[in-house]
Amino acid sequence: MHAAKFHHLRMLGNQGLTYSRVAIALHWLIALLIILNFIAVWVAEDLPRPERIELMANHKAIGITVLILSILRILWRVTHRAPPFDRSLAIWEVALARIVHALFYFLIIAIPLTGWGMVSTGGDAVSVFGLFSVPALPVGSDKATGGIFHEIHEVFGTIMLVLIGLHLLGALKHQFVDHDATMARMVPFLRARR
Repeated sequence: MHAAKFHHLRMLGNQGLTYSRVAIALHWLIALLIILNFIAVWVAEDLPRPERIELMANHKAIGITVLILSILRILWRVTHRAPPFDRSLAIWEVALARIVHALFYFLIIAIPLTGWGMVSTGGDAVSVFGLFSVPALPVGSDKATGGIFHEIHEVFGTIMLVLIGLHLLGALKHQFVDHDATMARMVPFLRARR
């Protein structure tokens, strides 16, 4: 009885220290889709043309899905306060975390948009898994414009990969070196084990 009561009080004390369930679900779903899209591009390079076209159609559909979910994520973030940073974090760590998060928010919108822009220069709509299609953006059909979108899309993708690496290293450092509650903000069951 006392253990159950203690657990209940501990859970009440943790309210507001983690992201909301919606924010956590969107975070991990978007992360998974982004990773799948990177894998799709790497795999597509070695495939024969018909299979590559099919895989890249899925890549485009995932990109539009990421764009939609990212807009929802940003709207949710604007209307719901993020949990506080662990009090043990240095000022530079908080500043770096805020910069990385801002860059992530920019890239999860910019990467799908530049991909959509690239496809749009061919006048093509993007089919989202056959469920619905998004029309081509009004960017014209200039091949040079398509090349610019392609270049920006790849550069942003590379920056995203670097940020993902930094994000993972930072999370692991907080969990296994600093032993603070930073990672538990997005992985709530970690807090229960502390």
